[in-house]
Amino acid sequence: MSYFNKRYHPPGTPPGTLTGEPPEAGEQIAIHLFDYTHQDFTELDLSDAQECRPYLEKESITWIHVQGIANTETVRELGNLFGLHPLALEDVVNTGQRPKADSYDEQLFLVMNLPTVTENNDIKTEQISLFLGKNFIVSFHRGEDHPFTPVMKRLRKNSGKIRERSTDYLLYTLLDVIIDRGYPILEYFGEEIEALEEELLENPDKQTLGQIHHTKRELLTLRRMLWPQREVINLLIRDEQPQISIDTRVYLRDCYDHTIQIMDLIEAYREMTASMLDVYLSSISHRLNEVMKVLTVIATIFIPLTFIVGVYGMNFGARSNSPWAMPELDWYYGYPLLWLIMLAIGGGMIVYFKRRNWF
Repeated sequence: MSYFNKRYHPPGTPPGTLTGEPPEAGEQIAIHLFDYTHQDFTELDLSDAQECRPYLEKESITWIHVQGIANTETVRELGNLFGLHPLALEDVVNTGQRPKADSYDEQLFLVMNLPTVTENNDIKTEQISLFLGKNFIVSFHRGEDHPFTPVMKRLRKNSGKIRERSTDYLLYTLLDVIIDRGYPILEYFGEEIEALEEELLENPDKQTLGQIHHTKRELLTLRRMLWPQREVINLLIRDEQPQISIDTRVYLRDCYDHTIQIMDLIEAYREMTASMLDVYLSSISHRLNEVMKVLTVIATIFIPLTFIVGVYGMNFGARSNSPWAMPELDWYYGYPLLWLIMLAIGGGMIVYFKRRNWF
């Protein structure tokens, strides 16, 4: 996961400047329109932002979702149509913003982070920008996969309470999808940590240490990106936001509970990875101690044997009549007898070490 993924203008650029990154080759940009009441429902794929102008004059609820890297002209047109603040539009173009909630006159601007798992099993966060007005919501998502497919299905089937309630309830359903996307990510981390624990107990190596550090860094970055979302939901609940009704705040409390659960799990996983580093170091130290113990036992066994062969390797007085000569050198069975003595000493020491559970 990248530590710094924010896009920004060169220092000194006037506020509200829209100079975004051009779409990459093959990347599709789509503008979806959903206009509904309790009885009527309209869904369109727009080729131009101006096509949504007729729906602004209706009393229905309009949801415009821009999927992909929107060019600056599309962002500017939507800003003019819905009266969106230029500073907020600048944050839409320059992704990588910290989750936040800003109030502009009769509109509410939200920035949220959506965690995803890449094909390489890396974790990344994608920015989702949301504008809440009196009877409209405009959302922007840069990623490839559509995050709000479950909400769109509920709107088409008229299931749940979305089409029976006001715009702020639609905002709640979108926030609920964003926050709940953290649970599959945590499930992924749970499986990864479980596999690392098993590897630590069986055969830890340098690759295991690298995986532990990688997981710890990703959890730290994920915490940094998701922690402010709890503050955003808390702000919508506690502060008097005219765009959020009292009835919807009850549902936002459920989102707040989910953010607390996600942060608690992230903190628990971070503590587990930190303890896994201690386990790894203890395991490596234990393996080193086992190796040193075996080598010490072997060296201890050979110390008396080395002493014996060293004494009889001096050959002082061999084949001489000196009273200080070594008589064993002339024994007929001296050599095999010396081997028997050394084998008995070595075997006796091994039995003794076994009984003391030294190896």
